[in-house]
Amino acid sequence: MVVKVYGPDYGSTKGVIVCLIEKEVEFETVHVDGFKGEHKQPEYLKLQPFGLMPLVQDGDYVLYESRAILRYYAEKYKNQGTNLLGKTMEERGLVEQWLEVEGHNYTPPIYNLIKMYFASVLNGEAMDPKAVKENEEKLEKVLDIYEKRLSETKYLAGDFFSLADLNHLQFTSYLVNEMERGFMVRERKNVSRWWDDISSRPSWKKVLQTYKNVYDVLKEMKVTAS
Repeated sequence: MVVKVYGPDYGSTKGVIVCLIEKEVEFETVHVDGFKGEHKQPEYLKLQPFGLMPLVQDGDYVLYESRAILRYYAEKYKNQGTNLLGKTMEERGLVEQWLEVEGHNYTPPIYNLIKMYFASVLNGEAMDPKAVKENEEKLEKVLDIYEKRLSETKYLAGDFFSLADLNHLQFTSYLVNEMERGFMVRERKNVSRWWDDISSRPSWKKVLQTYKNVYDVLKEMKVTAS
């Protein structure tokens, strides 16, 4: 049964697709236009009552929330493709630890910056300097911790690529590229080395080449509206 992945153009969904590619799982994507409110329509809400993405449908099994999806497929197909969970309980514990760090400490300030930036692109409104500074400072503190960790290990959970690294790809890419804040990564030698490594993986390159970027969609909307 081919896995259906809904909303491939959106950040968190791209992380799910990277996971499926790394695990060599066959899948197909279902376009969901969030700007037209398709994720709030009754048909979609039957599958995802909160009206969010990502969402996967694996036969009769439906699952949402990106980290739950990542863990599910990394475990279900642990004997094929890239090992994303580690080989021992101790390695698995570190994967889970850094995945939690990503979810609670790293992604929130980046996500806040992205929301402000995308709103400015769409509406032409200036970003709130105070809010930008607050979130950048929060992110810098986390990156300093990452710098120390990555001076000791090649990847966050150890010397192997895992879910803990994978789930940084989508939002860090926005930060470094569209938002032109790559200096936050580049001024930290070990974080920079790590980012070059994980963002060069064939799975991530394939995702970027295959699916649209929300930022590009926003620019198209702005041009059409004008």
